[in-house]
Formats: sequence, structure tokens, C-alpha cells
Amino acid sequence: MPQTLKPATPTPPEKTGLKTLVSNRRRLVTIAAFAIAMLLAWHVVNGRNGLTSWQQKRAENKALAIEVQQLTAENARLSQHVDRLRSDPGAIEHEARERLHYARPNEIIYALPESPASKPPSK
Repeated sequence: MPQTLKPATPTPPEKTGLKTLVSNRRRLVTIAAFAIAMLLAWHVVNGRNGLTSWQQKRAENKALAIEVQQLTAENARLSQHVDRLRSDPGAIEHEARERLHYARPNEIIYALPESPASKPPSK
């Protein structure tokens, strides 16, 4: 059986305009949604409390924790030193000799220069 061709019926101009409008609207909404998603993603990474800021604050927290440990150790060392100075007469004498350059009666103290001479002794 031979196939019969039907004449193409023209689409009314109103329906093609409506399809175009709906298609354009979908594209605009899709583009707008994508733009909003990209803006939110940028804000999550680079915003005021974003990932970048979080990483910086985390590194700062680690550095401050190390500093607190060092200061705690120094504080303990200084507390032990204070306790020795309060209770041990030998420690008090040692500090007086080292820092204040005190001496006992009839002692001779020789003070040497702290830096070595720049020129070697000549013969």
C-alpha cells in the first residue's frame, strides 16, 4: 500500500510564541538558579566564616596551644626556682654571686672579658 502524505498544518503563531516564552523562562530560571548556587558556594568558601577563615583560625588555634604549653612549662620552671630561692640558702648564695657579683670576705674575684680578643697575641 502506498503511503499518503498529509499536508503539513501550520501551527498557529500563538502556540509557537507561548512555547518560546516557556522555553526562555526555563532557561532564565535555570541560569538564575545556577548563579545563586555559585554565589552561595563562593560564600561558603571565601565568606566571613567560610572555609578559608576556618582554616586560618584552626592554624592560629594550634599556634596558640603550643604557646600556652611553652608558657606553662616556663611558669612551672620559674615556680620551682622561686621555691628553691625561698628554702635553699645555697640557691640564694648562687644567685647573689652570679647576678649581683657578691663575694665572701677575703675572696678575690677575677673578672674576665666576655668576648675574646679580636687580635691573636703577637710573639
